[in-house]
Amino acid sequence: MSGAPDGRIANVAGAVLLGGASRRMGSDKARRPFDGVAAATRASRLLAAHFEDVLLVGGDPPPDAIGRRVDDVAGPRCALRGLVAALEAARADRVLVVATDLPRLTPALVLALVAWPAADVVVPRRAGRLEPLCALWSRERAGAAARSNLEAGALALHALVDRLDARFLEGADLDAVDPDGTALANANTPEAWSALEASLHEVR
Repeated sequence: MSGAPDGRIANVAGAVLLGGASRRMGSDKARRPFDGVAAATRASRLLAAHFEDVLLVGGDPPPDAIGRRVDDVAGPRCALRGLVAALEAARADRVLVVATDLPRLTPALVLALVAWPAADVVVPRRAGRLEPLCALWSRERAGAAARSNLEAGALALHALVDRLDARFLEGADLDAVDPDGTALANANTPEAWSALEASLHEVR
C-alpha cells in the first residue's frame, strides 16, 4: 500500500453507493440518521479517514458527506450501475466500494480487506453468504467485467464475482475483525434500523 503524506492510503479509493431505492425503509437511507449522523456521512467519514480519494456515487448525499460526487452510469437502477460508475471514476488501482446502509462498518474490517492478498475482488463471506457491497475491486479487471455484465443485462453482483479472480475474507479471519458479527449488518425497514442502532449502544 502506498500512503499519502497524511497517512491515508493513496493507491486504494473508497466509494459509497447512494442510489438505493429504499422502498421498504420509506425514506432515503443515505440521509437517514444512525446514532445522530446520516448514514452516508457516517460511511464517507470512515472511508475518508483511511483513503485519499473518496467517491459519493449516485443518489443525493447529505451536505456534510465527504467526497467527490459521481453520477451513476446509464442503465437499469441497480447496484451494478453504481459499481461501474465508481470503478470508472476512481483514480486508484483498487476501490473499496460500500453500500450506504452498512452503518456498523468498522475500520478493522475496511483495513482487513485492503491488507488481504490482491485479487480482482476481495469480498467478505460469512456462512456462504457474500457481501459484494463491502468489497475491494480492481479498477481495470473488475471494472471491465462489470461494464460488460451491465451491458449484457447480467445485473447480479454475485454473477460478477463468479467471473473474477476472487479472494474471500471469511471464517476466523472475518471473525477476528468483526467479532460480534454486526459490521456487515444492513437494515431495510425502520424497525430493523432502530434495532441495529440500539445494538450499537448495547456494546459500548
